[in-house]
Amino acid sequence: MNSFINIGGLEFKWDLENGQFLFEEEDAVLFWISSAMKTFFDTIEEISGEEASNLVFETTGFRQGLVVGEYFSKLKNVSILEATELITNTYASAGWGRTEVKDFHLDMKTLTVELKDSWEHKINIAQRKTKGGNFLPAHYAGIFTGLFGVNIWYKVLHYQLEGHDLSVIKYFPSDISITNNIHQLARKKETEQIMQLEALVEDKTRELKVLVKQLSSPIIPVLEGIVVVPLIGKYDEERAEELADKTLMNLPSHKANYLILDLTGIDNDLSQHTTSFISKIGYAANLSGTKTVLVGISPELSMQITESEIDFTKFDAFQTLQHGILYALGQIGRQVL
Repeated sequence: MNSFINIGGLEFKWDLENGQFLFEEEDAVLFWISSAMKTFFDTIEEISGEEASNLVFETTGFRQGLVVGEYFSKLKNVSILEATELITNTYASAGWGRTEVKDFHLDMKTLTVELKDSWEHKINIAQRKTKGGNFLPAHYAGIFTGLFGVNIWYKVLHYQLEGHDLSVIKYFPSDISITNNIHQLARKKETEQIMQLEALVEDKTRELKVLVKQLSSPIIPVLEGIVVVPLIGKYDEERAEELADKTLMNLPSHKANYLILDLTGIDNDLSQHTTSFISKIGYAANLSGTKTVLVGISPELSMQITESEIDFTKFDAFQTLQHGILYALGQIGRQVL
C-alpha cells in the first residue's frame, strides 16, 4: 500500500509493504525528538564525554550539511540564494524548525541565520541543558561551505535556549575547519594523558624514594656498644646526606662504642659523594666518641679508595663483617664464646 502527500511543493511518500518512507524520492526516517533522538544524543555524551561528544555533533552536523550544500550547488539554473531558500523550506517541511537567512552578502560570503524551535533546541530542553548544541550551527556551516565552495565557519551570537526568541548564528569564511578541531582535541587528549602519566610517575617515584629511605642502610645494633650500617647500592648527594644525618643522630641512642660501615653491598663505582660521606660519617663518629670500622672492602673498592683524595688511614678496615665485629668486641674487652 502506497500513500503520498505534497506539502509546499515537496513530496512525502510511504511504502508500507516495504517499510519505506521517502522524502523527495530519497529514503528517510522519522524519530520522536524528545525521546528517541534525545536518547541517541544522551548515549553519545555518556560514552564519549561532554567535550568529545560536542566535537562529534559538530563534525557530523558539518559533514551532513556539506553533502546538502554540494548537492544544491550542482543544480542547474538555481542560484545560491535560490538554493538557500529551497533548503530552508525543505528543512521546515521535515520538522527542522524555522530557518531565516539574513544579511546575505554573496560577494563576501557572509550571512546570518536565525533558528527558531529547531529539533536540536527541543532535545536540549528535554536534556535540561542551559546552553544550545552545535549540531545545527555546524550543519549550516557545512551547507554554505558546499554552496560557496570555500570553508565557512560560524559564531553563535546567542541561543534560543538562553531565553531569546530564537538562535542567531553568523557565518563567514575561515581557516577553522572540522579536521583542525579533531586534531586539536586529539592533541589535547594526548597532552592530558601524558600529564596524567607524568603525575603518576612522580607519585610512584616519590613513594619509591620513601621506601628506599626506609629500607636502605638501616642502623643495626648487633651487640651492646656495636652498631652496623650496611651501605647498599649507589649514593647521590641527597641520599648520602640523609644517611649521614640519620646515622650520626642515632649513634647516641644506641650508646655505640663502635660503628661498623659494611661496604659489601655498595656500588663498585665509587662516586665522590660516596667517598666523601663515608669519610664524613667516620670522622664525625670519632669526634663523638664512636670509633669507625670499615668492612667488606673489595679489591676494586680498595683501589678506588686509595686513588681518592680522602684519607681513610685513620679507620680500621677488615675484609669481612665477622672480622670487624670480632675486632670491636676485642677492643671493648669482650669475646664470642
